[in-house]
Amino acid sequence: MKFIRPHKLFITALVLAGLQSPAWAQRVIRIVVPFGPGAVQDTVARTFSNELGQLLGASVVIDNRAGAGGTIGTASVAKAAPDGNTLVIAAASHTLAGHMYAKLSYDPIKDFAPVSLLGYSGYVIAAPASMGVSNLAEYVRQVKSKPKQLNYASAGNGSATHLGMASFMARAGLDMQHIPMKSTGDAVNEVLADRVQGVTGATIGLVGFRQDPRIKLLAYTGAKRSKFLPDLPTVAESGMSDFRFDSWFGLLAPAGTPKSEIDKINAAFQKAIADPVVQERLARVGLEVVTATPEEFAAILRTDWENAAAIVKASGAKVE
Repeated sequence: MKFIRPHKLFITALVLAGLQSPAWAQRVIRIVVPFGPGAVQDTVARTFSNELGQLLGASVVIDNRAGAGGTIGTASVAKAAPDGNTLVIAAASHTLAGHMYAKLSYDPIKDFAPVSLLGYSGYVIAAPASMGVSNLAEYVRQVKSKPKQLNYASAGNGSATHLGMASFMARAGLDMQHIPMKSTGDAVNEVLADRVQGVTGATIGLVGFRQDPRIKLLAYTGAKRSKFLPDLPTVAESGMSDFRFDSWFGLLAPAGTPKSEIDKINAAFQKAIADPVVQERLARVGLEVVTATPEEFAAILRTDWENAAAIVKASGAKVE
């Protein structure tokens, strides 16, 4: 009988164990959040990541890559291998950035494959309680009385929170200085600490502060009142007729990702967010869930791209 050296027995055992343990070779799917921990996209991604991983038989990892209004993390996904293992959770800032930035290393439409729509969220205009305003009209009057003296914070240059406030200011005739942060959470903290005098954040990021004595929620930017903040009037109700600014949320993959992979992830994603536990989590953060096929989501993106051009032009905001 042929003698096998002990170290060869050990190596053989490892190989056999690997063949018998699929967990060793478990698929890893990375969802890039192009903003910091606590940002809106980060909060949303963490509501469904575990369930999505279970349905796909994969380990789903949340990868926060903040900076430059979300364009740094988004660019990393545009350049990733189109194998379905790298996704980005995007929002309206994705299409807005394409019109905001003079130079981008990626095309927001051509360099991505739509995977699935998740839902929509409007935005809330808020101010520090120290300003002593009780509604949007009072806020506008106070800010107008101090041109260039007051500041507002956002999740970064080119982010939806930047454009939302810029659009509102352009419509209201306000002149405030912009203080870009790394996430909506950071921007809201600036208001809570009374270091800035305004923020426009997604409902997801502000609904939890409705009873906080440090901050005053002034108006909702959607076309109609949010079911999560039914007592908060819209900007249109507050005297700015037809004003509307809201955002979609969804998953994108690098362009060239096989349709079979996109369809598989879309199917698993829709099952994940249909889970009552996930539905409850999403409701807590103020997201109105709306699902779509990859093709339907692609059509939404194209329409949003066109609308974003008009929003950026009206706001006058640009990032060199």
